[in-house]
Amino acid sequence: MSLITSNRDLAEACRRLSDHPFITVDTEFLRETTFWPQLCVVQIASPTEAIAVDALAEGLDLSPVFALMANPEVIKVFHAARQDIEIIWNLAKLIPAPLFDTQVAAMVCGFGEQIAYGELVQAVCKVALDKSSRFTDWSRRPLSEAQVNYAIADVTYLRDIYLHLRKRLESSGRLSWLDDEMAQLTSADVYEQHPERAWERFRGRARRPRDLAVLMELAAWREAEAQSRDVPRGRVLKDDVLIEIATAAPKTADELGNLRAFPRGMERSRAGSDILAAIQRGLARDPKALPKIERERRNGNGATVELLKVLLRQVSEAHDVAAKMIATVEDLETLAANPRAKIPALSGWRRAIFGEKALELIDGRLALTLEKGKVVTLEWQDAPEAETPPETTAPSLT
Repeated sequence: MSLITSNRDLAEACRRLSDHPFITVDTEFLRETTFWPQLCVVQIASPTEAIAVDALAEGLDLSPVFALMANPEVIKVFHAARQDIEIIWNLAKLIPAPLFDTQVAAMVCGFGEQIAYGELVQAVCKVALDKSSRFTDWSRRPLSEAQVNYAIADVTYLRDIYLHLRKRLESSGRLSWLDDEMAQLTSADVYEQHPERAWERFRGRARRPRDLAVLMELAAWREAEAQSRDVPRGRVLKDDVLIEIATAAPKTADELGNLRAFPRGMERSRAGSDILAAIQRGLARDPKALPKIERERRNGNGATVELLKVLLRQVSEAHDVAAKMIATVEDLETLAANPRAKIPALSGWRRAIFGEKALELIDGRLALTLEKGKVVTLEWQDAPEAETPPETTAPSLT
């Protein structure tokens, strides 16, 4: 396989690819030592050809690739698209559309939750992928023929998988079931890295408003620092250390340095001063303006949640859809606490196959039982009122 390294070859290839109703796409990248992923190779296939683009080739302009990603006439097919889309968003501030994610589609078609690409190739194409180049350093040049062939395989088999899954979805009338997930994947908000939202990674880790306030400031500082230095978050400060600082809320460099997990000597550095400043900003926050802490408010609904899990599994198996696609554990906890909650499980196709039954179960109008070792549901209905027997006179005791 040859690797595209020139602007002319890339422009001509993207023009040919744009003539087809769909293309399959994958990327090879590195991010072990950086905050922002480093794009190394882009693989694209149409029904008639497959190409690999050397994204690190000197002077190569990726504009034709980005234009193809934005072409509304061509469906872009990915497997587990989120990281690939994040890379394209970071480089070009665009999101491929229209989009089809085969991992999501596989969940609707009964292949389980988050099936790996290799497993899907084995299941659909009956081929075992060569994984010898799986952990290769994609930034090193020149790339070997084995590396390029490995990269190309990620999009060639994806063509057959896409056609197989799409046919199944269309024949079962489930193609629209992907709409919510595709809408989420194509939302720019998913890929924007806002420091002020970094605390959301730690939902549930703060038990007091003060801890949450400090954690919000610390997480925002770490996120901004990692982005500006282009290093992983953990290279700035590890998650557990961040939590420990937020809980202790030290006010001086000595107190900061005395924390068990805090890196020795860092308290006297610029970063130490920034951390102490972030702590002070957190302590100064108005507790009333903080996001609500999710306490163990759902513990009282534990039995209900467990029953909903059983129902979810029963519905998942009955309809051959991954349970996670229908509802998450968080959805079930929210539903148990508030049957009127606005969650995906109570709208659209999810409500039709699961949500209505879940509400009946909570309301006591649905029962779960076993039949030949399998969970089945029994709907409870009001029995017709019996006719009132005619009055009778009690016998006399005298």
